[in-house]
Amino acid sequence: MPKPYKLVLTCEHASARIPVKYRELIPQSYLRTHKGLDIGALEAAEFFSKTLRAPLIAGNVSRLVVDLNRSPHNRTALFSRFLQSLDRDKKNRILNLYYLPYRKAAERQARKLARKPGVVLHLSIHSFTPVLYGKVRRPDIGLLFDPARKSEARFCRRMRTELKRLDPGLKVLFNDPYKGISDGMTTALRKKFPSTRYAGIEVEINQKFPRKAGKKWRALKKILAKAIWAVMI
Repeated sequence: MPKPYKLVLTCEHASARIPVKYRELIPQSYLRTHKGLDIGALEAAEFFSKTLRAPLIAGNVSRLVVDLNRSPHNRTALFSRFLQSLDRDKKNRILNLYYLPYRKAAERQARKLARKPGVVLHLSIHSFTPVLYGKVRRPDIGLLFDPARKSEARFCRRMRTELKRLDPGLKVLFNDPYKGISDGMTTALRKKFPSTRYAGIEVEINQKFPRKAGKKWRALKKILAKAIWAVMI
């Protein structure tokens, strides 16, 4: 893969914020759960941004209002069940106020970096609940990518090798707990750039680490940052 990498970070599910006009529609009990935001994702993304000196675009509204990691045509996933009954004009207002500015900012940053030699490395930082519908999910870290894009597959192989070197006990799985080709921010940007210019990876962190906080969570953030840096240089 050509070098140097030019890193950009995004965090689509960074916030649990609900604008005032929608607060009566969305139960407050959801806001601090995995349904309201990706627990620990923003903390990790901000750590990587500071440590690796990379730009970060972070969402400022809850996925219960609009899911910044979904495409506009995916209306059933774009809006939560609490807002599905809103009429088209109200939904379009949400898109214009929160969704489109975020997506455009991320694409604008990627295009800015793409004007320089090398590969834009886009890491979309997420987290996932350890148990979903009664099923325990296997990974500690999931690396989601498109296997057909060699630059992404190569980066993820090297990333997993480095993570296992730094912590042999980590369970680092590819395209688990989600598929890297499912609808998402990286999937959308792949349509804008060839694989020789852009590599989009979703980094999925098991929420068991940020929920417990403490030494293991701090250590994991450092390990991830070190692994990213090692693969980039």
